[in-house]
Amino acid sequence: MFFTPGNHPASLSHDPFNAIVVPRPIGWISTLSKNGIPNLAPYSFFNAVAYDPPQVMFAATSGHKHGGQKDSIQNAQDTGEFVVNIVTYALREHMNASAVAAPSNINEFEYANLTQEPSEMVNAPRVAESPIHLECKYTQTVHLPTDDPDHPNTVIFGQVIGIHIRETVIKNGKLDLSAIQPVGRLGYLDYVHITQSFQMDRPTWP
Repeated sequence: MFFTPGNHPASLSHDPFNAIVVPRPIGWISTLSKNGIPNLAPYSFFNAVAYDPPQVMFAATSGHKHGGQKDSIQNAQDTGEFVVNIVTYALREHMNASAVAAPSNINEFEYANLTQEPSEMVNAPRVAESPIHLECKYTQTVHLPTDDPDHPNTVIFGQVIGIHIRETVIKNGKLDLSAIQPVGRLGYLDYVHITQSFQMDRPTWP
């Protein structure tokens, strides 16, 4: 089977693209509008992109088509900051609720029945129920090509300036992923959560 993007054959009931690059981590992005209204939205186009200094990105596609994206982009640019909250299996329903395409004046923390917790170095609040948070300073916006100017593809980059980790998810000096059970996106309406992992030594050239 071969096809070009946007022209998948009838044997595929849905566009398979976002089910090919999987699993994708979910960046649960909290921001504060310039008017002081908290916003919370999940992004599966999210990842860490650098070590020194640590940096992350999240991307919003097609405006409000997929719900909740535009406010996070605007708020990060307006205020110069955002917070990444880690989604756990226990918080999956709350995360899904916060994906609603709500008006800009709605506080998704309240809508998703979550607790706001003050951050240390930024004004944007954290999700108190999440065990890990990355406080970030906005650094730049990259505008990607789009097939429709009314539906932009926008990437926000930020530098991590503060990290919160709950002591209960640390074991032998490392993060215990079995305790955290982070959730990833598999495309369509499918998700996965990590319950086990394996190790492999990185090879060295002879």
